[in-house]
Amino acid sequence: QVQLMESGGGSVQAGGSLRLSCVASGITYTKACMAWFRQFPGKEREGVAAIDSDGSTSYADSVKGRLTTSKDNAENTLYLHMNSLNPEDTATYYCAAELDPWVALPLEDKEYTYWGQGTQVTVSS
Repeated sequence: QVQLMESGGGSVQAGGSLRLSCVASGITYTKACMAWFRQFPGKEREGVAAIDSDGSTSYADSVKGRLTTSKDNAENTLYLHMNSLNPEDTATYYCAAELDPWVALPLEDKEYTYWGQGTQVTVSS
C-alpha cells in the first residue's frame, strides 16, 4: 500500500522561505515520478514541480526560480524548497507519485495515482 505524507507547511511572511517534505512508504523514489501540486480555495489543483527517477525536473512557469524540488532516495523523501514566497503562494500543497506516467515529468494531476493528504502554506503580506 502506497502512502505519502507531507509536512513542513505553516505560516510565513512575504519574502520568506519554507521547505516541504514528503515521505513515502510502499513506493521507491528511484522508480517513480514524483510531483508537487497546490490547490487554491475553490480552484483545481495545479502542478508546481515534478522530478523523475533520474532526477530530471520540470516546473510551472509561475514558480520557476523560486521553488525547487529535490529528493533523497535513501530516505525516500521528496522536498519542495520554497523561497521568495508571496501571498499568491498561499495554498494547500500536495505531493503525488506515479510509477509509469504516460508523459515525461507531467504536471497534470490526472497523470498521478498516489497522493498525500496535503499541507497548508499561508503567506502573509
